[in-house]
Amino acid sequence: METQVTGFLYEKEEGGMHAHELILTSWGGRPVHVHVHAFAGVTSTDLGHHHRYAGTTAPAPSGVPHTHRYEVVTSFDDGHSHVIRGVTGPAVPVPGGGHIHYFEGVTTASGAVLHTHHYRGYTRVAR
Repeated sequence: METQVTGFLYEKEEGGMHAHELILTSWGGRPVHVHVHAFAGVTSTDLGHHHRYAGTTAPAPSGVPHTHRYEVVTSFDDGHSHVIRGVTGPAVPVPGGGHIHYFEGVTTASGAVLHTHHYRGYTRVAR
């Protein structure tokens, strides 16, 4: 028996290993609903400057416990930029419906004097 499946295939690196992640959008002709979240913020101030960032998470299934992957390049400040990447925390329901996700981490090292910045925040609401 064959079942038609469609989705998104993402390449990723985890612990120095190359891998792929498949997020299904249909199974047997029935849609599997996915959603994304916008996110934005400002890093910590280190060495006299900070960076802004904004992006959209990777898709994840709706209606089940889930997290989202994210990756974005920060603004170009003080002659350099950084990359932030990671996985959000689990969905947190919000009053009125929908949910958000907490995220935090440390940027990649960059700059004339190598350094990192901390970042944290919540995604925008998804319903």
